[in-house]
Amino acid sequence: MSNDQPYNLLDSIDSPEDLRRLPESQLVPLAKELRDFLLASVSQSGGHFAAGLGTVELTIALHYVFNTPEHRLVWDVGHQAYPHKVLTGRRERMHTIRKWGGLAPFPKRSESHYDTFGTGHSSTSISAALGMAIAAARLGIDRKVVAVIGDGGMTAGMAFEALNHAGDLGTNLLVVLNDNDMSISPNVGALSNYFAKVLSGKLYSTVREGSKKVLRKMPSVWELARRAEEHFKGLIIPGTLFEELGFNYIGPIDGHDLPTLVTTLKNLSSLKGPQMLHVVTRKGKGYAPAEADPVKYHGVTPFDPKTGIIASKSKSKPTYSEIFSDWVCDMAAMDERLVAITPAMREGSGLVRFANEFPERYFDVGIAEQHSVTVAAGMACDGLKPVVAIYSTFLQRAYDQLIHDIINQGLPVMFAIDRAGLVGADGPTHNGSFDLTYLRCLPNMVVMAPSNENECRQMLYTAFLLDKPSAVRYPRGSGPGVAIEPAMKALPVGKAELLRKGKGIAILAFGTMVRIAQDAAEELDATAVNMRFVKPLDEDMILQLAARHDLLVSIEENVVAGGAGSGIGECLAAHGACHPVIHYGLPDRLIQHGSREDMLEDAGLTRESFLRFVQVHVARDDKRRAARSA
Repeated sequence: MSNDQPYNLLDSIDSPEDLRRLPESQLVPLAKELRDFLLASVSQSGGHFAAGLGTVELTIALHYVFNTPEHRLVWDVGHQAYPHKVLTGRRERMHTIRKWGGLAPFPKRSESHYDTFGTGHSSTSISAALGMAIAAARLGIDRKVVAVIGDGGMTAGMAFEALNHAGDLGTNLLVVLNDNDMSISPNVGALSNYFAKVLSGKLYSTVREGSKKVLRKMPSVWELARRAEEHFKGLIIPGTLFEELGFNYIGPIDGHDLPTLVTTLKNLSSLKGPQMLHVVTRKGKGYAPAEADPVKYHGVTPFDPKTGIIASKSKSKPTYSEIFSDWVCDMAAMDERLVAITPAMREGSGLVRFANEFPERYFDVGIAEQHSVTVAAGMACDGLKPVVAIYSTFLQRAYDQLIHDIINQGLPVMFAIDRAGLVGADGPTHNGSFDLTYLRCLPNMVVMAPSNENECRQMLYTAFLLDKPSAVRYPRGSGPGVAIEPAMKALPVGKAELLRKGKGIAILAFGTMVRIAQDAAEELDATAVNMRFVKPLDEDMILQLAARHDLLVSIEENVVAGGAGSGIGECLAAHGACHPVIHYGLPDRLIQHGSREDMLEDAGLTRESFLRFVQVHVARDDKRRAARSA
């Protein structure tokens, strides 16, 4: 299938305004064309796939009924927003998605005025949409606001905080719950669709509100009627929870039935107050391989659309996630106290094997990072040894719990922090740019950054043995190719490794930057040190290096502000050593999406850029010394 094939309807749509000019009878064939386009496009470019296939009809219906972008449409996460991008003027650039300089992988305000709220992490849509609805009400603007959240996003407490607030305020807001975790259930069919139309229609709404006014004057009758309505709705819809939160619940309806979607959305658009529409969709809809295995086709590299075979990358080195996977299983076999926790990232964090081999010790808490940290704290209180496998940017969402529940109580919870540093195509929302900064300031925390595969395994073992909070942070992808020793050996805490003795300059490197530091040291005849520990730092090593070198240079794959290098400067100052030290790391800006290599180049984290940085500073120092002596 080629992306050059003609799409009779889709080719005529460059904006939702064009979509809204179509007669409703053409929406179903448009959905088929849009699904065909997504298959042709994503199979060539790679990207998020199965979720978008499942929201084709929903996306068409939303843009058809609501006057976007004047009416606000807020997507959750953004995995499901590819059809939205296609219909909002970005069809011709879809082949660039997730590439350097191309379309962003998620909704992004600076990319399109149809992207009303930028996202990438889960469960923010209802809060953001409520904020927009409140703003519209305050400014006297008659504007519809719609949040689209997946069922997975509803596992986060933030979504329910927003629902509770919205129900309490009574603000005009529509929340569409896209339930794609199951096939169409028996109660989603003609009968359920009929009741959804009835319950969202004007006649039902008018009679309902009118009856309330009359029956409230007759308390016992009003209570009977209220309960009767509640039980009637409860027979056909599982909406009691949302009703109790103050929402008028409609559904569940078939999210692939365009006529029902359009009718229901039109009816809901005229209703006041908080509305909840529950639609059931199928991830991967319309493409058999993705329907059969939506996890495999959630995010894909280029693949053959005819066979569904995803091109496999030749790989001779294990990824850091795989190193963690092997270690956690080996460690669990040695210590029955070990339990593993993840916030809905079993595959990404490398816990599939653990979940199969130790199911009773595996806990996937859903998209609930805050809960993952505090439940680990509770486990640690009563004798277990929890290992929290979490992405760097996801741990940001649980920072209060990390401080309040782990650090304040000194609990021995271990964090295996994946996707540290620059992650590639997911871009700024997923870059682990800040973890060394936000972890280093925490009292009694041990933080390690491995420079290679074997060191990662040994650091994981070291962290697990500690009776205090600890973290090992490692990047996405593979390391330099160092052989892994099966036997586990604890590293001396807070001790660095001298890699090369030189003169004049000492380069102190953390984690992934050790290889660059070694190469630069060879070029400069400098000393190179693998610092290993971000906290505690090897202060003895730092002071010895300062005594023997003219200049200390730190390098890390983390923001410079407050990072590991800052700790070196603080160490020198604390010991009264007024010594030149310069820091190199991620610049004070967001690094945009692309390949990891593109991002490292843009950030200057390459051998050549680092050499230029050091040489410029050396030249400046030489010039200053010459000026002083003159």
